[in-house]
Amino acid sequence: MKHVPRKRFGQHFLTDPAVIDAIVRAIDPRPGQAVVEIGPGLAALTQPLVERLGRLCVVELDRDLAARLRAHPQLTVIESDVLKVDFAQVTRAQTATKIRVVGNLPYNISTPILFHLLPFATHVEDQHFMLQKEVVDRMVAPPATADYGRLSVMLQWRYAMEDVLFVPPEAFDPPPRVDSAVVRMLPRPDLAPLDVEVLSELVQVAFSQRRKLVRHTLGRWLEARAFAGSFDLQRRAEEVPVAEYVDLARHLVS
Repeated sequence: MKHVPRKRFGQHFLTDPAVIDAIVRAIDPRPGQAVVEIGPGLAALTQPLVERLGRLCVVELDRDLAARLRAHPQLTVIESDVLKVDFAQVTRAQTATKIRVVGNLPYNISTPILFHLLPFATHVEDQHFMLQKEVVDRMVAPPATADYGRLSVMLQWRYAMEDVLFVPPEAFDPPPRVDSAVVRMLPRPDLAPLDVEVLSELVQVAFSQRRKLVRHTLGRWLEARAFAGSFDLQRRAEEVPVAEYVDLARHLVS
């Protein structure tokens, strides 16, 4: 029986064979690697991945799709909301030191998924995700550009990222109303300790009024915390490099 895409799950199924092949080549799966796919759907990406890997773990929320996937002898199916999945536990279950994470993420919750995965970066070798092109543009944006913002800072401190593939709407059924792209995310090794909640709060404050100099926003926030260090507040939030936000967060904690 044909599966009807469910709007509440943000389901858009990848159908273009050339695009599927390009994504698999970008991921470059090797036999025996521990790979977790988020949102396998109708298994368009799942099947070529498992053929190369031998085994694959998938996370699927849709009960009907999860039941179909369980019939596949080479798949381990986690039927769950991905925002509730403990990826450290998944890594241990795969008897792996690190996992590779891939997926065509539901566009309506893609940012929460990216933030959910942040604390598990030490367990991850790499991530390849299909996302709305606009989101990927923001993820990889350099400072002093219109796309550079909170998402850019919060992900770039933890990952080296690259936009690897453009995907048009007609590659899906049903076609989304937006362009898509595939991003590669490599966790940065040997990072100094950082209080992510402090970084998140100060970045959120800094970008709360993009057009104003940060002395109006972050300046007041720092003043309330009796910040005694030096930080150039005569800039807009988008002009501050990631490394400076990270240094400021570390200084505040120390």
